[in-house]
Amino acid sequence: MNGETNFELPADLLAYLDTLDAFIEREIRPLELENDNIRFFDHRREDARTDWDRDGLPNAAWEALLAEAKRRADAAGHYRYSLPKQYGGQDGTNLGMAVIREHLAAKGLGLHNDLQNEHSVVGNEVGLLLMLAYGTDAQKADWVDDLLNRRRSFAFGITEPNHGSDATHMETAAVRDGGDWIINGEKTWNTGVHTASHDLIFARTGGRAGDGDGITAFLVPADAPGFTVEEYLWTFNMPTDHAHVTLKHVRVPDTAILGGEGRGLQVVQHFFNENRIRQAASSLGAAQFCINEAVRYAQERKPFGKPLAANQGIQFPLVELQTQCEMLRALIHKTAWQMDQYGAFSVSDKVSMCNYTANRLCCDAADRAMQVFGGMGYSRYRPFEHIYRHHRRYRITEGTEEIQMRRIAGYMFGYMKQRAPKGVHS
Repeated sequence: MNGETNFELPADLLAYLDTLDAFIEREIRPLELENDNIRFFDHRREDARTDWDRDGLPNAAWEALLAEAKRRADAAGHYRYSLPKQYGGQDGTNLGMAVIREHLAAKGLGLHNDLQNEHSVVGNEVGLLLMLAYGTDAQKADWVDDLLNRRRSFAFGITEPNHGSDATHMETAAVRDGGDWIINGEKTWNTGVHTASHDLIFARTGGRAGDGDGITAFLVPADAPGFTVEEYLWTFNMPTDHAHVTLKHVRVPDTAILGGEGRGLQVVQHFFNENRIRQAASSLGAAQFCINEAVRYAQERKPFGKPLAANQGIQFPLVELQTQCEMLRALIHKTAWQMDQYGAFSVSDKVSMCNYTANRLCCDAADRAMQVFGGMGYSRYRPFEHIYRHHRRYRITEGTEEIQMRRIAGYMFGYMKQRAPKGVHS
């Protein structure tokens, strides 16, 4: 911006959206329509996606379809957009990722972007980014190529049954035993561990309960003796890949530590803001889809001899939702741009504002679309119930909205500090 106020999105980013759209129509949409793959997106979606006889896990055919879409996106140069160019990416920015994620979600349900599985033709490779930022040279030599080509992956074992959002009081602990570590404890809502080769287990190795320091991240093989998936927790939106796992005397070498002893929480927090702004953009896009569909239907539907859209009772709630979308979009773009200019933690309060507001907005927009569509809106022949059930999850995961609001309050009232972006005002 260099001294001038300019609210236009970069021309190359807008052109890239057109490129993505063309790729989706050429490669992804036909795949979605092949071999009755549309069953994963129409009224049969929840049943088709779920292996009800295997703990409610994602159906193998469903996951194979997602993998093929990612393969095509990777071959076309889109999947790695956010990664450095040396790894086949495009050095994608936070602003770019936010705009792309909103754009894709605003298209509605489809193989191009399905957030129930954190799936998209433009990937959000958190595990790889963590490895690039915090892995030792030996770890990167061992892991990066496998992560890039999806031969190996790791889930995240942070949350515990007795502590929920409070990671600093985790009871899982690791103690030294010669050159190894012995881990004991349990984790819940351990997403994606059913296909992961490893689980990134966060365990206390020092300090006291409540300390941010003294927690270490260990790359634990999913087939390690003593590592057990106890159950997959069935949820509001099925299928489930959210496991409750236990660790009993699990032994790992010192080389399993990612990011340094006692620095586990700092490792995962590094990418929280980037994930949260992208999640906010996705929720905004899904909200905009619901509003657009409700407006279209209200203009077409003519009960009592006139369009639904002629009624202020239909117009005004949608007007309020659209106004919220416009204001939130401006804040997301500004915040993502500031993150690119001044660092991910320069605007932590604004990231939390975007995140909890967008997740609430999406649920409100899906609910309003159901109301406008009436009985069909409540049915599974429309996507709104699916959108509501999925995005309701975002109001809890990766920091509940109460945690986000508490974080904002911490900055507002001086309990927390952040790097102020130089020359930028709230």
